[in-house]
Amino acid sequence: MPFPIEIDIWQGDIADLEVDAIVVPANESLFMTSGVAAAVKRRAGDAVERDAVRQGPISAGRVVVTNGGSLAAPWIIHAVAVGHDLRADAAQLGAAVEAALDAAEAMGLERLALAPLGTERGVFAPGDAAWLMLQAIAARSGRPGAPASIVIAAGSPIDAGAYASALETIRTTAS
Repeated sequence: MPFPIEIDIWQGDIADLEVDAIVVPANESLFMTSGVAAAVKRRAGDAVERDAVRQGPISAGRVVVTNGGSLAAPWIIHAVAVGHDLRADAAQLGAAVEAALDAAEAMGLERLALAPLGTERGVFAPGDAAWLMLQAIAARSGRPGAPASIVIAAGSPIDAGAYASALETIRTTAS
């Protein structure tokens, strides 16, 4: 049985995507200082970071939503998948994905792009993060109000390969 949510893996800059919202990895303080978040801030503008920081700090497994600034995507969902302790906690990563999807559902968003979560500070290996994120998305599939389309925006060939492999395994076992 195919997923009701269309899931695609794309290698490139998440800030380039024209979707309803992008989901970026965040730290508990919500400053956009490294990795994907810093690249998004450069494109979206400093006001996005100020808005996120005003809503924090938050604990791992939670999200905040800001406008998209100068991005094509009108919204940014800042997801904290790893706490300051830099501990690989599958439950926190799963909760962050679920919180991002909850926010998208509450806002009525149809098309999302997610950056890999949990890998930004080397806490999770790409394959482990891919499996956990895609399992959380698959669990949401078919639920009323769930997004219709999700793009995983991997920044590297290694990440893209890990997500493609995990997605193929999930699709195969769901058939």
